[in-house]
Amino acid sequence: MKPGKRYSELAAKVEKGRLYDARDAVQLAKETAKAKFDETVEVAIRLGVDPRHSDQVVRGAVVLPHGIGKTQKVVVFAKGEKAREAEEAGADVVGAEELAERIQSGWTDFDVAVATPDMMALVGRLGKILGPKGLMPNPKTGTVTFDVANAVKEIKAGKIEFRTEKAGIVHAPIGKASFSVEALEENLAALVDALNKARPAAAKGVYLRSITISTTMGPGIHVNPQSAQRTVQAV
Repeated sequence: MKPGKRYSELAAKVEKGRLYDARDAVQLAKETAKAKFDETVEVAIRLGVDPRHSDQVVRGAVVLPHGIGKTQKVVVFAKGEKAREAEEAGADVVGAEELAERIQSGWTDFDVAVATPDMMALVGRLGKILGPKGLMPNPKTGTVTFDVANAVKEIKAGKIEFRTEKAGIVHAPIGKASFSVEALEENLAALVDALNKARPAAAKGVYLRSITISTTMGPGIHVNPQSAQRTVQAV
């Protein structure tokens, strides 16, 4: 499929074969965001892992210092005092059996689900609905916890989850095109730092294979992984 004229003009701004420093890549991504809406700035990071092996799956969560430019809708499975704490922390929907029944009926209009550990037997029955949508609470991402108040606050503040896909690539948003260069650079640094900390012991050789930044409608811009790591150290 031949790209359109608009996309081709934007792609022409990106030098083929060049590995941009993190700051230059972010600046160029902002310059190529020409849509009529505030485009999301996304990053695709290819890691030196083989997700087919369970000991090489990279999964976790990170609170981006400047958020993602969107307030995420959070539901919490909890009862009693924990339900009250979740509501006070700003959860959009809190419940137990009635919430499970609502989801069983097809409602999934939310971005993140949090659950207290004692609720997981109930939530587990929703696995076929929540799992494929990436909405299943998981202790590795901090969404199965008794500290529901903190979990909700972090998500509302810009916490995102990441997980390697089949090809060993992690896709994640790092903000909006309207963000400053510094904010996007710091969000990228936080994500790269989290990925480095989550490196599996079984991963051998080069870990950060490639980093590509793009906006919703814009071309991909290749980032020098060493630059991104230097940014982590500098922020």
